[in-house]
Amino acid sequence: MSNNRSGVFFGGLMLGATLGTLTGLLIAPRSGRETRRLLKKSADALPELAEDLSTSVQIQADRLSAGALKSWDETLDRLREAIAAGVEASLRERQALKRQNSVNTSDTDSQGTERSDASVLQHLDN
Repeated sequence: MSNNRSGVFFGGLMLGATLGTLTGLLIAPRSGRETRRLLKKSADALPELAEDLSTSVQIQADRLSAGALKSWDETLDRLREAIAAGVEASLRERQALKRQNSVNTSDTDSQGTERSDASVLQHLDN
């Protein structure tokens, strides 16, 4: 975040310096010929200034991009870990439910067998 602020600061500084120079040239007590000559020099320097500003902005954009990519990678890693933990917990819960169902089924089977035996004995007694 501070990298972004410094890029904005330097961009504003360059723009302010350029505007200040132009204003000073227009207000300065010089002859028209001298003022035009200085304005021409300033105008000739503008492409270089724009290139410097563009380079500064590109550097800041690269820094922000690298920071965003690093943040994205960290977020992706945390997401993968969370998904793996969720899958593991789901498998454990599934195994616990299977064990519980098998215990309940065996209880039901033993009760059913006892009932069957009792009904067979009643049938034989009749």
